[in-house]
Amino acid sequence: MTGLRRCHHNVVRRTAGAALLGVLSMLAVPVSPAPAVPGAPPAGAAAGRPVALPVRTDAVRDQQWQLKELRADEVWRQSTGSGVTVAVVDSGVDGSHPDLVGQVLPGIDLVARAGDADAAPVAGAGQNDPVGHGTTVAALIAGRNDDSDGVAGLAPQAKILPVRVLDEENRYDDALIVARGVRWAVDNGAQVINLSLGGGSASPALEAAIDYAFARNVVVVACTGNVAPSTSSEVWYPAREPGVIAVTGLERASENLWSGAITGPETVLSAPATGLLGARPGGFWRVQGTSFAAPLVTATAALIRARWPQMSAGDVVHRLTSTARDLGEPGRDDRFGFGLVDPVAALGASMPEIGHNPLDTNKRPGNAGFGPAPGYETLGGSETPGGSGYGGPGRFGGGRANGPGGGWAATPSGDTDTLLDRSGLVGGAVAVVALLGVGSLLAWRLGWIPDRRARRRTAPGSGGPDPSR
Repeated sequence: MTGLRRCHHNVVRRTAGAALLGVLSMLAVPVSPAPAVPGAPPAGAAAGRPVALPVRTDAVRDQQWQLKELRADEVWRQSTGSGVTVAVVDSGVDGSHPDLVGQVLPGIDLVARAGDADAAPVAGAGQNDPVGHGTTVAALIAGRNDDSDGVAGLAPQAKILPVRVLDEENRYDDALIVARGVRWAVDNGAQVINLSLGGGSASPALEAAIDYAFARNVVVVACTGNVAPSTSSEVWYPAREPGVIAVTGLERASENLWSGAITGPETVLSAPATGLLGARPGGFWRVQGTSFAAPLVTATAALIRARWPQMSAGDVVHRLTSTARDLGEPGRDDRFGFGLVDPVAALGASMPEIGHNPLDTNKRPGNAGFGPAPGYETLGGSETPGGSGYGGPGRFGGGRANGPGGGWAATPSGDTDTLLDRSGLVGGAVAVVALLGVGSLLAWRLGWIPDRRARRRTAPGSGGPDPSR
């Protein structure tokens, strides 16, 4: 296919881990005829990750159809996202891209420290993006709109906090790296977190990190996932975590669900997902996937937080879901959730505050302490990995961004991750059984439990055996 570069379809097998996790599908194609790139692979050749031909900057803004669909010009008269920090937990963000200059804060690169379990995170990093995925996500959120060229974000005056968790092959080997990225983002001022990544298996550490974000008044948005032959049709994790805004994707300029989008009962909102122009290191490309629908909802959350700085994260979620344009069956449904995100309505509607996240139905104990994520111990006010060490074997699943059909996708490959110590579970079970036994004996001796043997020995009023017992 001339001009189209597809991800190489390699599958890396790993013995350690319980889940195969990655980011979502993305196609990079030329937007208009352009000269060949020196040194680029020949037309139709496979590459390790998508390669795009250059796009003329003066053609980009006119082709950002999602801005017209979401009525960005009207939105920007009410809010531009000014003063709001949005964390992009992804492959890094190229802060030198012309559309992101001045928009990207010092972040963190958790990939750079992967080989050293005891090293401190490298702060002030995260602006290296060898893949391009995180840069695309960031520009959809906060690309500059102070000129008529290039990509404009829906919240063009928000600031991006880059948190790199994906390596050069667009994968992560341990879900704990994402959990730590979420916690770092919360601790460093993020008010909204975008997670355009996921997989089939849940992670206790990532669940705890998301609860940590909720407890600190942060909105969390994630994509529902993309259909691929090697993946389940279940909404991906962390999008299916209660309280997270799970975003599915729509076809270009329509109310039809994109054929590649995963959706289900956990789906919360829908947003444009195909034919999107995105920034990448060195230029632009056209992308598709629920990875790129989620940032449009994230940007809308930033717009709301800028307009009402004191509004709780729960009320931001409530405003987003209550003002969505209903699609499909009336009310929330398993295909579109509450419907298409509507920034104009979200910024203009009058509604009472409810003071809680209406999506957060997770009442399980053990996630209410909001202390260090499982696997961490706090030493001298700083977190250090506990247990078998950061990314230790056998604790978490690994991942690679496979390219079925030319896109990126995550593929589950095992059971749910766990950080529980089996010896601790056995010891706890023995203790519970022992306590129940002692309690039952004491209750019987005090007469609280009738002696069934005595009742079996005699029938009432007869003195002889009771044949009915």
